[in-house]
Amino acid sequence: MLRTITIGSCVSVQGLLVKTLPNGSVSVRVGDKIFTGRPVDALAA
Repeated sequence: MLRTITIGSCVSVQGLLVKTLPNGSVSVRVGDKIFTGRPVDALAA
């Protein structure tokens, strides 16, 4: 499943979900790297 996260105040990363951490952060994989950040809220249509 693809997820988008924010790292810092203005950097977004989209990748495959690796795991959800107890503090609410999400880890995603992009190639051979794993990034951890806060998930982006989905917009209501």
